[in-house]
Amino acid sequence: MSGNKTEFNSIAINEVQLVLAEKRTSLAVMRTGIAVLALPLSVMSVLIATSRYYDVLHVLHFLIPLGIISFFLIVFGAYLIIRSIIKMRHHDRLIHEMKLQHSIIGKFID
Repeated sequence: MSGNKTEFNSIAINEVQLVLAEKRTSLAVMRTGIAVLALPLSVMSVLIATSRYYDVLHVLHFLIPLGIISFFLIVFGAYLIIRSIIKMRHHDRLIHEMKLQHSIIGKFID
């Protein structure tokens, strides 16, 4: 009986480790989304700061594609961030359910 309980506890701990690994992956996706979101914002900041050195009408053929690319990067970065937040909330719910089911896990996770 004791061996069965030890095996059951080991499986429960492995399940939590798997969910925590997936949560770390979601955090990495969030970091990537923040970096993707920051790139067009920093490029636009540089363009605004240096705008007195060029005439917008003369470089419009560069600014329009850059604006389109920046828009899609902002949308993609926001998508990654929102998706990772949703997944992390899901992982938190799974961990909470596992804590309620297995008393051994509650000792290690707040």
